Amino acid sequence: MKVAIIGAGAAGCFCAVNLKRALPDAEITVLERGRRPLAKVAITGGGRCNLTNSFLEINDLREAYPRGARLMQRLLRRFSPAETMQWWEDEGVQLVTQADQCVFPRSQNAMQIVDTLLQNMRRMGARILTESKVTCIRPTDSGLDVSFNNTTEHFDKVVVTTGGSPRMEGLNFLPELKIEQPVPSLFALNAGDAPLHDLTGIVVESTPVSIAGTKFKATGDLLITHFGLSGPAILRLSSYAARHLAENNYRVTLCINWMQGRTEDEVRSMLLDYGQSPRQVTNMHPHHLTARHWSVLLARAGVSESRRWDTLPAKELNRLAAVITADTYVTDGRRAYKAEFVTCGGVALSEIDSNTLESKRYPGIYLAGEVLDVDAITGGFNLQAAWTMGYVVAKSIAQPQ
Repeated sequence: MKVAIIGAGAAGCFCAVNLKRALPDAEITVLERGRRPLAKVAITGGGRCNLTNSFLEINDLREAYPRGARLMQRLLRRFSPAETMQWWEDEGVQLVTQADQCVFPRSQNAMQIVDTLLQNMRRMGARILTESKVTCIRPTDSGLDVSFNNTTEHFDKVVVTTGGSPRMEGLNFLPELKIEQPVPSLFALNAGDAPLHDLTGIVVESTPVSIAGTKFKATGDLLITHFGLSGPAILRLSSYAARHLAENNYRVTLCINWMQGRTEDEVRSMLLDYGQSPRQVTNMHPHHLTARHWSVLLARAGVSESRRWDTLPAKELNRLAAVITADTYVTDGRRAYKAEFVTCGGVALSEIDSNTLESKRYPGIYLAGEVLDVDAITGGFNLQAAWTMGYVVAKSIAQPQ
């Protein structure tokens, strides 16, 4: 059997290794339009490679996969996070699970993951051709003709793992596929409010954030930057609301609860307790907020720093409670988050067989990874999807149902 895998990313290379193990005599050619295979894996997780997640803190897969949760639920039964971790450990990659349930190689080096896959592929004889752009796939009576680099080769099966991109230009060779409009996901947000700029570098733990007038919300550590807001809370929100943010040109009103999810009534009660003290309002504040941050919040609530708690009028106390539980900022753009670029959108899931990932429109062609309309929040979930889908496609080709 001859198989072409288009795209040498995580899903494509993992598929190649597992397919060669299942069918040692298969001739596998991996076609990569870029110069280096697994280039994105090499820089993911800040170069440490967050290769999966324990999933122990995920109660509903929709929390991790805003798009594609139902498909992932089915596929993860075939190749789970636990099986993924065992796979890598069997390859000699020692793993460590952090307190946040993110799983990394103990070496903290993404190149260990890259080298493990490439060494397997080369040892088993999978051919890797870089700078090879596929221009056409033509079905024939006996398989599929794939054109690339001014040549055409015949294959029995084709696996498409070209990843995601804003224009999905890597899928021009399959023009009839239904595409869900791709837009960016996982990004930080610009916020022009000057008070935030004075707080650059501050991290507030377990901070709920939401988009006013919508149901989009997320909770996590929030990082204040020189340009606006970042950190897990914002990245998760950008994933959940990727399409809404794009449709609004990334200009929305963010609502931030600086009190770790406490209600306005709960905070008002806390402030009333503070109101028994003769100390200045700047010298007594919630312990998880820095003095600098507290000063900014006082100013936003119109409370003078020279006031004493026991002289603070009820009107100002109520206003302060409202601000620190529902502080609002208007965003005015997005920022790429390091190398964690992910696309919301891709080939519609209605186009594939959910058991095998084979195209319904193009028999013999399989799709896996971010080329599909499946994407996740940060934390190793996107790479887990790539490993799982690559594995499922390999098994589907090796053991047809």
